[in-house]
Amino acid sequence: MKSKIQTWVTCIGSLVIAGSAIVVGIAQAAEDDKPQLCQGNYQTEEQAKEQLAKFAKCYTGLDAWKARAENIRQGILRGAELLPFPEKTPLNPIMHSRRDCDGYTVENAAFESMPGVFVTGNLYRPRAGKGPFPAVLCPHGHWSSASDYGRFRPDMQKRCAALARMGAVVFAYDMVGYGDWKNAGWSHGVRKALKLQTWNSIRAVDFITSLENVDDKRIGVTGASGGGTQTFLLTAVDDRITVSVPTVMVSAHFFGGCNCESGMPIHKSAGHETNNVEIAALAAPRPMLLISDGQDWTKNTPNVEYPHIRSIYELYGAADNVEYVHLADEGHDYGYSKRIAAYDFLAKHLGLSLNRVNKPDGTFDESFVTIQKQEDLYVFNDEHPRPAHAVNPDAEHFPWD
Repeated sequence: MKSKIQTWVTCIGSLVIAGSAIVVGIAQAAEDDKPQLCQGNYQTEEQAKEQLAKFAKCYTGLDAWKARAENIRQGILRGAELLPFPEKTPLNPIMHSRRDCDGYTVENAAFESMPGVFVTGNLYRPRAGKGPFPAVLCPHGHWSSASDYGRFRPDMQKRCAALARMGAVVFAYDMVGYGDWKNAGWSHGVRKALKLQTWNSIRAVDFITSLENVDDKRIGVTGASGGGTQTFLLTAVDDRITVSVPTVMVSAHFFGGCNCESGMPIHKSAGHETNNVEIAALAAPRPMLLISDGQDWTKNTPNVEYPHIRSIYELYGAADNVEYVHLADEGHDYGYSKRIAAYDFLAKHLGLSLNRVNKPDGTFDESFVTIQKQEDLYVFNDEHPRPAHAVNPDAEHFPWD
């Protein structure tokens, strides 16, 4: 009898253990099915190399890469809650306060990406040439000090003015919670900032291509840091972008330190897993220049990020369309040497005129740029008040929710 009782107890114990394992397995599967955030220094540099090697095994040919690329693109849009796209409502553009400068003009401009959601910025245009002109979008990063702020930064104004003088129509626009947004009481920590900023960038393409005398087949985008993230995300999901220059941001191990870059599950879910190197590679075969430096998370670009992206361009037979400029002794900015690299690349692929910004010895000259006062670059002020129907930060419901 004792033996039978022991056997019975053993069997019951085994069933309990097995049942617990099943429950744990189901719970783990359910957890794995949840979208997952990949933020900041999500993995080590060595883990990043291993991840890229694993990814590379998935696309030994062009068809395999195209299938993976579409899965990544769908994963980004699904994670950002942009699948399907929201309705594209009227832009209702606002433009005023044009100033004539040396070889370019600058004016204050805004449009509605959604009803009552105003994307604010500055529009730079060339004063010479007949057009149609190529266009360049310039998102900015997380520079927040009073003297070095958002789209008003001197280096941002120099870049936009130089590109305009070279023959491009350029739009520099605020991140959520910066510039005119901040004046209206918005913080950068708005819910679903990644979704809103990505949609704002898509609508910025709509805005700039709606302008008279803009060539919608020559559209570039470039930004640094958080603006670099906006650059490669926009290029990944909008094939109207024909050339891109993401600066000091494309990294295999760093996924962006702000919620506006990685605060929604665009990198990992039950149906996809990727990193910012593959997202940047969704630009292929369109021309792309990676600009990196030796003092931030892009320090490995020559040996890690660039070779992987180039291998994808090679699948298209377009290896010449991807380049990199690595400035090992420099840091995290969009400084002069980074700007001249971008000018060269954008001129090459958008048909811009370098001779309009070159000195006789061939070096770049930005001395013609007039640095505008920050208060003069705001779209909304006492003379041009914010529209009454604009969405307020204390609203109970937002159009992007």
